[in-house]
Amino acid sequence: MSSGRNNAVKKGQEGRLTQAERTALSDTRMVETAIDLIVQHGIEGMTLKEVGEAAGYSRGLAGYRFGSKEGLMNHVIRTIGDEWLRELTQVTSGKVGLDAICSAIDAHYRFCREAPDHVFAFYILWFQSVSPGSLCKDVMVSIHERRQKDVAEWIKQGIEKGLIDPSVNTDVVAEQFCSAVIGIVYQWLVKPEALDEVERLHAGLKQIMKKLLPPVQGQGKA
Repeated sequence: MSSGRNNAVKKGQEGRLTQAERTALSDTRMVETAIDLIVQHGIEGMTLKEVGEAAGYSRGLAGYRFGSKEGLMNHVIRTIGDEWLRELTQVTSGKVGLDAICSAIDAHYRFCREAPDHVFAFYILWFQSVSPGSLCKDVMVSIHERRQKDVAEWIKQGIEKGLIDPSVNTDVVAEQFCSAVIGIVYQWLVKPEALDEVERLHAGLKQIMKKLLPPVQGQGKA
């Protein structure tokens, strides 16, 4: 993964792209611009007009393409969420139980390190979504439920394969895991220079998960 997530196209090359490719490129550039503005100025400092202009297009393109500020914010959330989901799917493929969870934790730390602005923008939008009248609440609730369901499924599969003690409360551990990840990022938002602390917190979360997901008695330690 790289911190620059857009597919760069040099000036002068856009004329050789198809209309669909130009549309995809302009959407990508506007999303990247929106991410930069959210990180630098917060949600209130990100306007459709500024996104269009700063991305190198007309002031009305962002409004035309996304419909509203709410539409753009939700598109940013889905773009970053899909990006993370692709990474998560890759690192957890064929894994269950504690192995899948530890792989997900390692991948999340790499995502924080390699795409910090994407993580910051996503969680700024996430935390704002709890406020009354939030423009992003529904999509964030859906993403949160999906994350928690994935973790619960890894644990259930670990139990089915005899890797985790069946007395473990799957849903409770999944809730604790997701809450811990959110807490780690919140602490990072408060101290953005402390990436080494973020690494330690991810390592600590793996140790906590090992304690919460013990192996079946007689099967040895995980």
